[in-house]
Amino acid sequence: MASSQTSQSSEGSIREEDELSLMSQDQEGSESLPHVVLYDRIDALVDFLLHKYRRKELTSKAEMLHTFMKDYPEHFPPIFNKVSECLYMVFGIDVKEVDPPGQIYVLAPVLGLTYNDRVGDDYNLAKTGLLIMIITAIFRKGNHASETIIWLALNRMQVFDGSEHFIYGDPRKFITEDLVQEGYLEYRQVPNSDPALYEFLWGPRTRAETTKMKVLEHLAKVNKRDPWSYPHLYEEALSEELEAARARRAVRATEGASCRPGTGCVHKPNH
Repeated sequence: MASSQTSQSSEGSIREEDELSLMSQDQEGSESLPHVVLYDRIDALVDFLLHKYRRKELTSKAEMLHTFMKDYPEHFPPIFNKVSECLYMVFGIDVKEVDPPGQIYVLAPVLGLTYNDRVGDDYNLAKTGLLIMIITAIFRKGNHASETIIWLALNRMQVFDGSEHFIYGDPRKFITEDLVQEGYLEYRQVPNSDPALYEFLWGPRTRAETTKMKVLEHLAKVNKRDPWSYPHLYEEALSEELEAARARRAVRATEGASCRPGTGCVHKPNH
């Protein structure tokens, strides 16, 4: 499943076989790891962490080593890095260390999206990566991306209009109906276009669950850059953050004014 995806990076894609060959080579003088063992450990660890994610449980390096890598502890770092990348890019799950260097890990949804909290098997979970790619493309294209732009991006992932995909099913239905009904995307005709052209925008659920700054930080992470290396996107995302902060302050000020002594207002305790 992971090898069917391509990087969301515009700077290039990973050469999968070369990378796995490097991973299987000696680690600090240890014996090389056969590819069949390497793939088996990667698959097993991905399944284990997906199970942890569904159950909303923490895990630790010690637990992963004991369960999957006790015979190959020296190979754990590159395998764990590869698994973390797979979870991030394919399933939209970010493996984060809790209180470094505690080697305790929490699994959180990328961009704060709750889409993969409501779907079932691994194939449905893997649809999150495509949703994140579309959300990011919309932001990069000025908050609305033409249908042509989106399909070009999907084609690079070997996803084609009119061709059934083993993960996404009918991709047109998935992006123009399913994700629209879920509230993550808006699909509309471009105003005054004749013949009719169509474009994608963020849906209300996307706007409620994430921010432009989170999307920019994701884009920068994928491309191994800093967020401010995208100056126009950074300025737009920062402006949204500042506006949201001003709105929160205004709400608190209004609530404070309405709760003056003698107004009958009951203060809610802070948690």
